[in-house]
Amino acid sequence: IANGGPAPESITDAINARTLEIDRWLTVDAADIDLDQDGEVMVGDMPVEVVDPVEDYAALMETLFDFDAIRAARLTMAFDAMSAVTGPYATEILERRLGFAAGTVRNGTPLPDFGGHHPDPNLVHAHELYETMMAPDAPDFGAASDGDGDRNLIIGRHRFVTPSDSLAMLAANAHLAPGYAGGLKGIARSMPTSAAADRVAEALGIPAYETPTGWKFFGNLLDAGMATICGEESAGTGSDHVREKDGLWAVLLWLNILAVRGESVDAIARDHWAKFGRNYYARHDYEGVETPRADALMAALRGSLATLPGNQFGDLTVETADEFAYTDPTDGSISRNQGVRILFTGGSRVVFRLSGTGTTGATLRVYLERYEPVGGDLDRETGDMLASIVAAAESIAGIAQHTGRSAPDVVT
Repeated sequence: IANGGPAPESITDAINARTLEIDRWLTVDAADIDLDQDGEVMVGDMPVEVVDPVEDYAALMETLFDFDAIRAARLTMAFDAMSAVTGPYATEILERRLGFAAGTVRNGTPLPDFGGHHPDPNLVHAHELYETMMAPDAPDFGAASDGDGDRNLIIGRHRFVTPSDSLAMLAANAHLAPGYAGGLKGIARSMPTSAAADRVAEALGIPAYETPTGWKFFGNLLDAGMATICGEESAGTGSDHVREKDGLWAVLLWLNILAVRGESVDAIARDHWAKFGRNYYARHDYEGVETPRADALMAALRGSLATLPGNQFGDLTVETADEFAYTDPTDGSISRNQGVRILFTGGSRVVFRLSGTGTTGATLRVYLERYEPVGGDLDRETGDMLASIVAAAESIAGIAQHTGRSAPDVVT
């Protein structure tokens, strides 16, 4: 749409309605456009301009971040473009403009089949980068981006940063970059994303927004000047410079923070947890669940919401239970049935959502979060810290009974 972001349902519904009325189409005979050559060509009576997006994007990034400080810090880095679209952008910015060594950008040539790999920046598909960053001679900073360049993976030397934590840490340190030196107007996160960013917003004295999954909800807040930085647990973060998540932007903000603070990713993470506490977090995906089974699980969950508060599951006591609904503060529109939330006393929680993105059946996504306050156990293995949350989720939802699965297919 006009702001460059995803179209809301009002637009896509109108487009669909218009397609039902089409009774003709018009064509024009024209030669193919050479997309490798900048300049203007005519297609019939319509001028078509081919521009260099890499140049435009790099110039914008130089207005947001302190490239001189990043160069002066002499950091070492590994960036995996995953044979996808950010390769040329990363090569221009990281190697040419910021002076990182040749070869810093791996898999930097976009390929139609992504080199036979799945371009998803997670610890499964970017395992080679992870191994590089966990090695004794690891570089200072590692990152990856996905197929269309809007999501990111952040790994410091011997320290993986979850997307939820990355959002919170970027927001807490954004003022160190020139483009955000004036402070943030607000922070927005999708409902399944951990509440780590909320604690940063509270400390900064700015609003925190919890929205349904989908960048169009963030776009409304950004357009209204109500938020500056937004993020999702699925590794998408961005700011008000565009109306979409931006993987390379997050990488450059991390580099700016590292350069100014002169500390490692691990040190910054530990300092953040010491100030705000730590949200241990994971997502369990049960893929290809038969749709009737998945629907029955969610129906049973909804039916139990009123009776859950006050119940105890191990060391956890249910404080509230609901099905998330969102009223957009910019236009008053309401989005219902966005997932079931179980909040435990102390800030821990479990969220259940169904996703139809799989090829067969439904995917049940279970989001698990344990909050450890300042002074708590802030340096344990995530799996150990979430064990009681996993057990509570099973007791509450009967996942094994409804799905026939004893374990998730994917853990992120």
